[in-house]
Amino acid sequence: METTPQASTHTLSTDTAQTIAGDENSPRRAYETALDLTEETRQETDSLGSMPIPVDAYWGIHTARALENFPITRRAIYNYPDLVRALARVKQACARANAEIGVLDPEKARIIEQVCEEIVAGELHAEFRVGVIQGGAGTSTNMNANEVIANRGLELMGFEKGDYAHLSPIDDVNRSQSTNDVYPTAIKLAMVFGVQRLLAEHKLLTAAFAAKGREFSNILKIGRTQLQDAVPMTLGQEFGGFAHTLAEDYDRLSESIPWLNEINMGATAIGTGITADPRYAEVVRKHLVEVTGIEMETAPDLIEATSDAGIFMTLSGILKRAAVKLSKICNDLRLLSSGPQAGFGEINLPARQAGSSIMPGKVNPVIPEVVNQVAFSVIGADATVTAAAEGGQLQLNAFEPVIAHSILQSLAWMTNACYTLRVNCVDGITANIERLAMQVETSVGVVTALTPYIGYAAAATLAHTALTTQASIADLVVEAGLMTAEKVAQVLSPERLSGMVAMTGPLTLPIIPPTS
Repeated sequence: METTPQASTHTLSTDTAQTIAGDENSPRRAYETALDLTEETRQETDSLGSMPIPVDAYWGIHTARALENFPITRRAIYNYPDLVRALARVKQACARANAEIGVLDPEKARIIEQVCEEIVAGELHAEFRVGVIQGGAGTSTNMNANEVIANRGLELMGFEKGDYAHLSPIDDVNRSQSTNDVYPTAIKLAMVFGVQRLLAEHKLLTAAFAAKGREFSNILKIGRTQLQDAVPMTLGQEFGGFAHTLAEDYDRLSESIPWLNEINMGATAIGTGITADPRYAEVVRKHLVEVTGIEMETAPDLIEATSDAGIFMTLSGILKRAAVKLSKICNDLRLLSSGPQAGFGEINLPARQAGSSIMPGKVNPVIPEVVNQVAFSVIGADATVTAAAEGGQLQLNAFEPVIAHSILQSLAWMTNACYTLRVNCVDGITANIERLAMQVETSVGVVTALTPYIGYAAAATLAHTALTTQASIADLVVEAGLMTAEKVAQVLSPERLSGMVAMTGPLTLPIIPPTS
């Protein structure tokens, strides 16, 4: 006799159960909330037995088991819409390919494709419920997608959800596939979407710094090395340097896309292509290119491609590099704006919010601070990706779910960080011109420019005098009879001191293709 198992197989003591009854963060509460068995249910069966599924749910028993098994992050894959859309595009291409080679009924393929288009358009995302961190190398994610597509397809065909005799999540939606080729292909595609979105915001942020470089091109200031006064430069040079260092990271991020576009569709379980028609790999690649608009290539060695996580380490490393450099820029912005009275006070960041519940009038550099914290997270995520890539064994890396989570989160957070830094900070930065002029006038750093004319010894003597008396270097040189006032003015002009011509023209950046 078939029996219906309980919603959860966890065994809890009475005291423990009472303790967590009202705890929204408990694993059991998380599972029961996701499953929501208070409503009407349908019965679904797999090789392990049967389970009740909410009657209106588009997901099925494999998703339900994952909800019970992986109450880890309370962060479902629907939080990564790029991944959900990528899964839909992969399933759409697979349905087209299977129909073309004659292993899937064309009407079923049409229904699957219709559902996939709905998902790409933003529908059904809430049905992708499994936790992003999961065992099984992504099997639960793949089955969640299969079940949602199948059940929505059944609905379109006029059948009840769960009536898989008419459209099966495995035999039809997953035809010619394995998690081991679908999942890595989908996460690579999702990463391409994420990189393209990051590049768009990164380009705008770079342009914002370049614009400030031009705006500040004639404002002289004192440069610093090791936090000590150095030689003069312009504030425009400083901001132009920020723009150019960001442009370099734009190039590195762009270079990752072709590597992500190498896929292993057709590999099925371990790369041998078992259960797939020999024509399938090329046909599915062709259709994936058609539905995404992104050029993709089948890996030359599907066994190697199924087990290798090298591209994920590469992309994660590039993201870490970009995050570290962006964080360094934010450190500089915080230093340059520090004060406003007892700090550097060279620039003014836009006041975004009150800075203290106890000190009236205090305003903190909250935008650079939040970008710093994003960078710290990206650095940590790179360590996770490295460990997960190294931990793979034999023909498959079981830890791609945490790799996907780490990189997709880094991409999203970096994109948002670039946006808020540009809109809420960089665009509104102003220069404290009077303070900068005063610092240059009294700085001994300008004496370096005079050494070719008066010699190092005389320059050192003047520097010492200026430090002890706070007198102007220019005045001391003229008073000592070493140079005329006109000559000093010429040598100490902003153009001479900074060694530059004012920045003109837009910063040229490469062009990226639009996101599909």
